[in-house]
This record gives sequence, structure tokens and C-alpha cells, in this order.
Amino acid sequence: MLFLLSPAKSLDYDTPPHISTSSQPLFRQQSKALISVLREKSPQDISRLMKLSDALSGVNVGRYQAWSDKSTPKNAKQAVLAFNGDVYEGLSAKTLSAKQLDWAQEHLCILSGLYGVLRPLDLMQPYRLEMGTGLGTDKGSNLYQFWGAQLSSYLNERAAQDKSPVVVNLASEEYFKSVNLKTLKARVVSCVFEDFKNDKYKIISFHSKRARGLMVRYAIEKKATTVKKLEGFNAEGYGFDAAQSAPDRLVFRRKL
Repeated sequence: MLFLLSPAKSLDYDTPPHISTSSQPLFRQQSKALISVLREKSPQDISRLMKLSDALSGVNVGRYQAWSDKSTPKNAKQAVLAFNGDVYEGLSAKTLSAKQLDWAQEHLCILSGLYGVLRPLDLMQPYRLEMGTGLGTDKGSNLYQFWGAQLSSYLNERAAQDKSPVVVNLASEEYFKSVNLKTLKARVVSCVFEDFKNDKYKIISFHSKRARGLMVRYAIEKKATTVKKLEGFNAEGYGFDAAQSAPDRLVFRRKL
């Protein structure tokens, strides 16, 4: 069973990693091609393309110029420890043991506009390139066209190790759209997290993002390899709601 997560905009390269184990990103040539395109952009171009402030666009232009096709502990950090948004606060990878992170390496895939798919321990250099960015390349006018069926093909290779392959989608819609469902052979199961507010259950973005990270952490701690096992998720007050769920859509609810 494979778990899919989105990356985060916020990054933490100040906190030293608590483990030394690392791996190299798998789509290095594709990342290099994208960096080549980005290096041709001015700070003003990046500002317009990504809707960033002048300050942030300047930071990212510097990152593109500094990017190397060889990631090392000096210029990069393990992806799951470098991302620092709501999802990753829920996951709290810095408190996972080396053995737990090794398990995550085999079961977690982080979708990325620049790197395609990152495994948790892949050395990632600082960057910003959201999957929904309309960056034109020789393959099309956006990153969905650039990546095409490459990501689903990779997931098929990984999932083929299981007799009944399952992909658990915990990524945002923007990122999950990068997976070509026409070529993906695995069963897809989505998890939905709802909170009770104003007399009804609804998805609250901040809480939902955190819950996605909590679910991945639960899977790592329990070494969950079946969909049934995921139904036991109960972090921070959430509980499985069988009546609202379907075989490929697991709904978890809580009252704040």
C-alpha cells in the first residue's frame, strides 16, 4: 500500500536532521530540465507566474540558480524533514525513529512539481514550484503536461510489489491531478476528514491538512498495509464513520 501526500510551501532547512540516512531523487533529469526553464525567468517573470511578492520571487530565482543536479547533505535535506506545512506538522517526521522512517520510505510518496515524486528520505534542495503552475516547457503549457503519465507509471512499478495494490490518496486535488488515472493500475482509496461546525460536518482546510499528516503517522506507527487497518485511525478525536464511508472513500469525523 502506498500513501500519497502533497508537498508544503513552507520549508525548514535550519533544523539539522536527526538521521543521516538519505537517498537520491529519482527524476533528476526531469528536475534538471525544469530548472533550466526556470533559470531563464527574471524575478518579475517568476512573480507573475507564481503570484509571489517581489521578495519571494527573488528568493526563488536564487534557489533556481543555486540548484545542483547532485543533492548532498550540504545543499539538501531529506524531503519529509524539509517540508514544514500543516500536513507535516501532523506527521511530525522529526519525532519518528530511523526504523519508522525506513518504513515510510517504502510506503510514502510525496508528489512534487519539480521532483515528480519524492520518497521521504530523498535529498531535496530548496525550491518552490507548485504543480498547478502554468510553466511552459517543450512538453506543453503546464506541469501536468510535462509529467504526463510518468508519475502513474512510477506508482504502478512501486505498487506492483503488492498482490492487491492500493494507493491511499492524502494529497490535495491540485497534486493528485498529476497522477494519470487512466494508466494507474492500483485501486485508489481516499480519506476525508470532517469537523462538526455550525450544526453540520464539513471539511475545514487547516484541520483536514493536519489530519492527512496524522493519518500517515498512524500508518507508519501501526505499519498499516491494509485499508481495513486505516479504519482504526483515531488521532486527535477523529473516528471512522462507517455510515458515511464507501469502500474507496473513508470518512473520519470529530466534534471540536
